[in-house]
Amino acid sequence: MNARQLLRRTALHLHHRHPAGPGVTVLIYHRVGGGSDSSVDLPTDVFREQMRILAGTNEVLSLDAAADSLQRGEHAAGVVLTFDDGAADFCDVAVPILAELGLPATLYLVTSAPDAGRLPWGVPAVSWKALRDAQSTGLVSVQSHTHDHTLLHRTGSAEAARQLTMSVAAITDQLGHVPQHFAYPKAVAGNAAARAEVAARFRTAALAGHRVNRSAADLLRLGRVPITRADDLELFRAKADGGLRLEGLARDLYGHVRYRKVRT
Repeated sequence: MNARQLLRRTALHLHHRHPAGPGVTVLIYHRVGGGSDSSVDLPTDVFREQMRILAGTNEVLSLDAAADSLQRGEHAAGVVLTFDDGAADFCDVAVPILAELGLPATLYLVTSAPDAGRLPWGVPAVSWKALRDAQSTGLVSVQSHTHDHTLLHRTGSAEAARQLTMSVAAITDQLGHVPQHFAYPKAVAGNAAARAEVAARFRTAALAGHRVNRSAADLLRLGRVPITRADDLELFRAKADGGLRLEGLARDLYGHVRYRKVRT
């Protein structure tokens, strides 16, 4: 057993001994059935099984409904599905499964990608037409993930404002609604100037942290839990219940070190 596996098993053990308790768990997905060897590219059958589990055992909330409940101070409990970036397989593979099961989801979109045809790191991107079709299901909400996937921890106020303004404008022009929600790229929190720009434009902002979001949570620091292809069904169920907080702490520390000099 390597160090990462040991950490995950220890985190799972701690979850079983000290469950997170009720609240809103926001799950992070990236790709489904993309055919790559990326740790965040889930095989289609694995994703479908995970969605079937959630449909049968959890209340799956839209991000808007969860934010409303948390803001009102209600003791909400449930799972929110979010996807980052906007790879083509989101519309091609994930959305049909979500529609089949009637599950709502939010896509945090890198808004330069549909016009470029690719995400900044070369992965084929969704098209605006595919996103409009996805929205027409009534289940998919497209929100902001900056324009170019720029990390906001090292940007000045002007660059942060440019990234966010371009993202909001693209979604508004192409999809007909003003985005109200934002996710920081790589789940790296912005600096003070960037956070102020985010707060001026969005109702919620998402990070990671493996946190359950409870009544009166800070909506500009929503906790999310990443799902990877290494998660077996036991680990997935624990994550859906807000577990593996130790893994989340380790991931946040790793991200702080890895991305401190990275911009995208």
